[in-house]
Amino acid sequence: MGDIVVIIITAFIALVVGYILRFAYAKLSAKSIEQISERTIKEAKLIAETKSKEALLEAKLIVDSERKEFEQEIKEKRQSIRNTENRLDQREENLDRKTDAADRREKDLTIKEKSFSLREQLLSTKFLEIDKIKEEQKKILEKTSEMTKEQAKKTLINEMEEEAKRDAVVLLQKLEQETRESADKKSKEILSIAIQRVAADHTADITTSAVQIPNDEIKGRIIGREGRNIRAFEYVTGVDLIVDDTPEAITISSFDGVRRQIAKIALERLIIDGRIHPTRIEEVVEKVKKEISQYIKEVGEQAAIDAGVPGLNPEVIKLLGKLKYRTSYGQNQLQHTLEVVWLAGSIAGELGLDIAFCKKAALLHDIGKAVDHEVDGTHHQISADIAKKCGESAKMVNAILSHHEGFETPETPEAFIIAAADVISAARPGARRESVEHYLKRLEELEKIAKDFKGVSIAYAIQAGREVRILVESECINDKQAQLLAYDIAKKVEQELEYPGQIKITVIRETRVQALAK
Repeated sequence: MGDIVVIIITAFIALVVGYILRFAYAKLSAKSIEQISERTIKEAKLIAETKSKEALLEAKLIVDSERKEFEQEIKEKRQSIRNTENRLDQREENLDRKTDAADRREKDLTIKEKSFSLREQLLSTKFLEIDKIKEEQKKILEKTSEMTKEQAKKTLINEMEEEAKRDAVVLLQKLEQETRESADKKSKEILSIAIQRVAADHTADITTSAVQIPNDEIKGRIIGREGRNIRAFEYVTGVDLIVDDTPEAITISSFDGVRRQIAKIALERLIIDGRIHPTRIEEVVEKVKKEISQYIKEVGEQAAIDAGVPGLNPEVIKLLGKLKYRTSYGQNQLQHTLEVVWLAGSIAGELGLDIAFCKKAALLHDIGKAVDHEVDGTHHQISADIAKKCGESAKMVNAILSHHEGFETPETPEAFIIAAADVISAARPGARRESVEHYLKRLEELEKIAKDFKGVSIAYAIQAGREVRILVESECINDKQAQLLAYDIAKKVEQELEYPGQIKITVIRETRVQALAK
C-alpha cells in the first residue's frame, strides 16, 4: 500500500509539473507542450505500474512466508498433542495392567490364606494324634522295661555322664599333648607380656641447663653491644641463651642435649677467660665441639663394652654416645639403654633364649632418640631404620619396632623380652621423676572406688598401686557375687581413674566358724 501511495503522489507531482510547464512555456507552441506533457504522463504511469507490481509481489512473498510459518507451528502443536495422547494412552494401559496384576495377587493371597488355615487345622489334629501316640508308647515302654519315667531318665543321665567322662579324658589327653608342645614358647610369651604391663610413664623432659656466673655485671658483657655477642653465641651453638633477672645465673635452652652441653662448656670457658666477642666465641665453641665429639665417641665405645656387644658400626657408636645427653621423662637415656641391655640379657638367660641377640637389640632399641629432633618419625621407626641401614636382620628390626605396645606385633619371644625390659627399666623406683602427691592421690582414689561398693569391708592398694585387695562381708556377698563385684570394680576403675599399665582387682571372701570347748 505504501508503494501505491508513492506512485500516486509521483503522478500527482508530474501533473503539477506539467501544468506549471504549460504556463511557463506559453510562448512555445501548443503542439510541443502537448507532446512533452503526454510523454511525462506516460513515464509517470510506467513508474507507477512498476512500483505497484513490485509492491504486490513483495506483499505476496510476505503473506506466503507468514502462511508457511503458521502452518509449521500448527503442525508442531498437532504433533505435540499426538505425543501427549500417546503417553496418556500408555499410562492408562500400564495402570490397567497393574490393576489386573493387583487383583490377581489378591485372589492368590486369598486362596493361600484359606490353604494355610486348612493346613493349620490339619497340623493341630496331627499334633494331638502324635501326643496320644507318645503317651501310649510311654506306657508300653514302662510296662516292657519295668521302669518308670524318672528311673529311665536317671539311667539315661548316668550313661551320658559316663560317656561324657570318657570323651573328656580323651580330650584332656589331647589337650595335654598339645600343651606340652607349645607350653615352653607360650609360657615365655605370657611371662614377657606380664612383665611388660607393670610400667609407669609419668615424667617430664629436661631441656635447659644453668650456668653460674660470678656476678651480674658479666651478663652485660655476654649480651655485648647491641646484642652482638649473644646473637653470635646463639648462632654458632644453635641454642637459646636466656639472660633474665635470675641472680648470678644464665639459662641455656635447647632440645638437643649435645648442643646444650657444648654451649654450657663454651660459655663457662668464655666467662673464665673474660674475652667475650664474636671471634673469640667462634674459636671457643669450635674447640669445645671437637672435644665433645671425641668424648661422645669414647662414651659410645665404653657403652658397647659395658653392654658386651662388640663389632658395632662407628655411626652407631656415636649415636650411643649422644644418648648420654638425652633424657626421657627425666631418665638418662644412655643409662636406661644399658639397664635394658642387662635386664634383657638376664631374662633371656633365665628363659634359655638368645642372650647376644637380646643384648644387641636392647642396645639399639632407643638409638633413634639421639636424632629424633633432626629426623621425622617416632623413635621406634628411626631406630629400626638405623638398624636396617647397618645390615641388621628382620628379626632384629621387629624387636626394635615392637618394643612399645601397639606399634607393631612382636614376632619372637626375644621381641617380648626387649619390650618387657624396657618397661621394667622405666618403672624402676627413682628412674623417673613421679610426683609423690600424685602417686598417693591415685592410691587413695583407687581404694575409695572399691569401698563405695556395697558389701566391701576393707580395700587397700598394694604393689605401688598395681593391685587392690578387697575383703568382702561373707554374709552379704556369695561366691558368684564376688566374681561380679570384681568385674564391676575393674570397670569403674577404667572409667574414673587415670593410671599406667594394668591394675589387678582381687576380691577375697572367707567364712570363719568358731566354737568354744569348755
